Amino acid sequence: MTPLFKLPPAGDKAAPFLPMTRAEMNRLGWDECDIILVTGDAYVDHPSFGMAIIGRLLEAQGFRVGIISQPDWQSAEAFKELGRPRLFFGVTGGNMDSMVNRYTSDRKIRSDDAYTAGGDGGKRPDRSTIVYSQRCREAYKDVPLVLGGIEASLRRIAHYDYWSDKVRRSILADAKADILLYGNAERAVVEVALRLAAGQSPRDLDDIRGVALFRPVPEGYTELPADDLESADEGATRKPGNTVIRLPSFEQVEIDKEAYARASRVLHREANPGNARPLVQRHGDRDLWLNPPPIPLSSEEMDAVYDLPYARAPHPSYGDAKIPAWDMIKTSVTVMRGCFGGCTFCSITEHEGRIIQSRSEASILREIEQIRDKTPGFAGVISDIGGPTANMYRMACKDPNIEKNCRLPSCVFPDICPNLNTSHDELIRLYRKVREVKGIKKVMVASGVRYDLAVKSPEYIEELVTHHVGGYLKIAPEHTERGPLDVMMKPGIGTYDRFKEMFDEAAKKAGKKYYLIPYFIAAHPGTSDEDMMNLAIWLKKNRYRADQVQTFLPSPMATATAMYHTGVNTLKGVRRGGSEKVETVRGGRQRRLHKAFLRYHDPDNWPLLREALKSMGRADLIGPRPDQLVPLHQPAGTGKTGGKKGAKPGAKNFGRPNSRPMKFTTKGVPFPKK
Repeated sequence: MTPLFKLPPAGDKAAPFLPMTRAEMNRLGWDECDIILVTGDAYVDHPSFGMAIIGRLLEAQGFRVGIISQPDWQSAEAFKELGRPRLFFGVTGGNMDSMVNRYTSDRKIRSDDAYTAGGDGGKRPDRSTIVYSQRCREAYKDVPLVLGGIEASLRRIAHYDYWSDKVRRSILADAKADILLYGNAERAVVEVALRLAAGQSPRDLDDIRGVALFRPVPEGYTELPADDLESADEGATRKPGNTVIRLPSFEQVEIDKEAYARASRVLHREANPGNARPLVQRHGDRDLWLNPPPIPLSSEEMDAVYDLPYARAPHPSYGDAKIPAWDMIKTSVTVMRGCFGGCTFCSITEHEGRIIQSRSEASILREIEQIRDKTPGFAGVISDIGGPTANMYRMACKDPNIEKNCRLPSCVFPDICPNLNTSHDELIRLYRKVREVKGIKKVMVASGVRYDLAVKSPEYIEELVTHHVGGYLKIAPEHTERGPLDVMMKPGIGTYDRFKEMFDEAAKKAGKKYYLIPYFIAAHPGTSDEDMMNLAIWLKKNRYRADQVQTFLPSPMATATAMYHTGVNTLKGVRRGGSEKVETVRGGRQRRLHKAFLRYHDPDNWPLLREALKSMGRADLIGPRPDQLVPLHQPAGTGKTGGKKGAKPGAKNFGRPNSRPMKFTTKGVPFPKK
């Protein structure tokens, strides 16, 4: 395994900011860059932003790293700004997939972009990674191209693309790049840079974990077909280094949904770094080769990454322009990566992995002191301490050997695995130490709490409510009905009810008036109209009104996306003619109906809901009684637009960078008490 740091960190030699112009290079005394990173985001030198982590990490190895941020992609001129890089261009679409960033779940263009100075949309092209790669090739034809970031990571094999409603080739093929690094790529990018600097070519890098590239299957390898993988597991002698799983080719999955479902199932089952085998997928006359996922970083390595000399600010060229994602994240602290929840609508596991990678208490406390000392206008409030999930810090399998050999997609579904250590003790201790830091008045928990884990620790819930909640706490039951919940791999609503009871009790004990904000997803695969109706009844009964509503968006590589495209439940065995079918919501009218059920209280939705309830044989839910869903009569001036006038398409929900690539949910608040 390649050490993350082969040289001591740059220390005093670090640039104030990685240069974005020739003038900055001149001030640093550089005549060229070794590596140039091209990104679709504004350059914020902070460890919540991918290009900053990779840039500072490479700088710590002694490389001269430049940044080209949100370049004008209409020509290659902007890509020549820093000259020819000595080693390679590193290309990323940014902290989010560029299509998810730009379009709503209804395929409407967003007017804003949280990762752009000024918050304006339109500063990056669709499919940014592909476009930027093409321009890099035009600028310097023979410079190696290395793809990375979430857009490349989640499009590394042939994948269904919601915006074009078709299966696309691996992004590596469309970008015509040399190599793709998927997942959290710190270890891989360091090895790539060091080996290219030593004179190797990109085709020599085929043994690095977390790498995808085009190459033939080496001699001596045994190819296993991507049939239902349980049979492949049972029938094959698994010898590390000599077995590869052949996925159905791009040409097959493009036209055969059953083949696509098999490829998706195999990909997700080969996600554990401890036992994953290489995958190969034919694209035309070439084989796309994917090495097993990267080895997770140790706590010491995580600390080293977060202790790099970040400026912890946007590049000065942006002046006073607001960058919404930076404003949200600048006083928050990431304490861990990864998620073992396996929610099918989410792509965290496919990018960050399911093994939790946690920082040490000392590193976290140092960052909080830096926020206190270096953030202009800091008022003593840490806006979030968490990660993809707030309360998985230091959680892991009790037995490393079991963890190494496990192929299950979730550690908490259908029940919490008995081999999982669910203790919150270290997280509670961390919370208490953070609160003791001089100058810190309040530490918020804004990351989503995994409530099925939290109910295992009443002490954690009491600590959370007493000290780390500010009026509202977001929580994500996602649905109330067992059908969609099973497809999502989420716990039943009874677990949410238990958490709410414990939350309310802790709030009462602390003398606080706090509320839970439940998030729900409309139009998720496996959801029927009756399911949404029952959810609406539950919402009204529990006096919740959803404020912002978004329907399920099939983001690249998510398990639920494969279900949406194929109509097959890829959580179960995928066999020709014997696969379990999943109901999908594809038509515009049905998607609008599911959204309308979540906003049952909006008069503009009542005509659609009345019509649907009558056709469903549930006209008994139309009327003035509290147990009825919509009134019989329509107020004047409503019900004509199908939605609130002036409402922008989509919600401003950009999430934690490099965590879930947009969480498509409902945000709401309880009714005020009478």
